[in-house]
Amino acid sequence: MTSNKHNPKRVLAIDPTSRGFGYVVLESPTTLVDWGGKVIRDQNEAKTLAKLSELIRHYGPEIIVLEDPRESRRCARIQSLLDGVCRLATEEGIESRRVPISRVKKVFHAFRATTKHEIAQVIAQQLPELAPQLPRYRKAWMSEGYGMAFFDAAALALTYFHFRLLRTAGAPQARPMAENLKRSELV
Repeated sequence: MTSNKHNPKRVLAIDPTSRGFGYVVLESPTTLVDWGGKVIRDQNEAKTLAKLSELIRHYGPEIIVLEDPRESRRCARIQSLLDGVCRLATEEGIESRRVPISRVKKVFHAFRATTKHEIAQVIAQQLPELAPQLPRYRKAWMSEGYGMAFFDAAALALTYFHFRLLRTAGAPQARPMAENLKRSELV
């Protein structure tokens, strides 16, 4: 598969969880190829990276998008796993991008989505294939739904597409975010 670094055709976004990880594969902000989750019983980094390697071989992404743990409250195990994913991507000859959560919040704030559930609702509108997987609204005492990892991964991928399209279009960062979103096909 040939790679065009300015216009990647396939993006794999990954969101690690306490039970494994969720992922989405997108070819554009509106073209969802697949999504899912992998449960890793022993939470061993090597096993998780082996599952990710299988996904990479199966889908042939040209870029892997994941959370930048420097701005988040992720535990040391997840931070180490995210570093391992970047190393795996390098070994496989795939570009990786780390997206800070602050950027995700900035993109979805234009849709008046500030909570994880509100962001997931916007994603379900953008990618209707994910709508049936939308977890119920979570109360403070409830654990997070398994499907939220798909939506977190999709939020990372859509944020990546948004900022990539802004860079290639040469749009100045000073423009209002809602105007930039319209240009990036996220509406």
